[in-house]
Amino acid sequence: MSGLGETSAPVASLLADGPALCLGIDPHASLLDAWGLADSADGVREFGLRAAEAARDAGTRIVKPQVAFYERHGSLGIAALEDVIAAARAAGLWVIADAKRGDIGSTMRGYADAWLRAGGALEADALTVTPYVGLGALRPAVDAALAAGKALFVLAATSNPEAAGLQLATGPDGASVAGGILQGVEALNDELGGTGPGPIGVVVGATIRPDDLGLDLAAAPRTPILAPGFGAQGARLGGIRATFGDATPRVIANVSRDALGVGAAALAPRLRELAAELATRAAA
Repeated sequence: MSGLGETSAPVASLLADGPALCLGIDPHASLLDAWGLADSADGVREFGLRAAEAARDAGTRIVKPQVAFYERHGSLGIAALEDVIAAARAAGLWVIADAKRGDIGSTMRGYADAWLRAGGALEADALTVTPYVGLGALRPAVDAALAAGKALFVLAATSNPEAAGLQLATGPDGASVAGGILQGVEALNDELGGTGPGPIGVVVGATIRPDDLGLDLAAAPRTPILAPGFGAQGARLGGIRATFGDATPRVIANVSRDALGVGAAALAPRLRELAAELATRAAA
């Protein structure tokens, strides 16, 4: 894939013109079959390279490979993911590794080193992390991201029904667990000073109503939002402002199967359509 040069664009620049579209690179077995690719390490490599090339051609600046679909093919799958990430970054795309890592101490530092270290085999521009061992336990990843000019997206409110009992639970201050995570991430961004979206974001499913999980997005103006769930999961870009309100300009709207399902040849035009819809609806 010919490229535009490696990028490490900060989140604020990606959101400078309002919400941004992100292509989730999720090589489901059914999509591999539809694209005429084998369900193998070679198949997921080719799928990822084609998807990243289409994103570049469409002007979609952000891609989010789902690590699980590569891990399922073992060491060869991880090698394929290395190739996809490297090619996407060399083409000027901003890569979010959707790995949802979360641990404590030196183990968390190890995960951060794997995904965020400059020059590392799996170097991405951002990493999704889970805070359910305690938000403070993610500090090694926060420090690594800041040192390398990278970003993190911390799971706050997910769309799966199994999560509601945990994420809706309230603490002594009456805040929900999800709301407390949002507050904590906002505090991390405030520590850095400046204005505009900071490098530590949250993941909020596009299929939920933030208020229902105790999320006051207006009270976290420094926190960018990665929002999966548009398309096949039921959320529509047309409803982005109804869901996220005044926080809409801070949203990275992820599309995956809804775009990938059209096939490799039609993917770039489909991404242009979705980007246009996002811009129109966000401005409404």
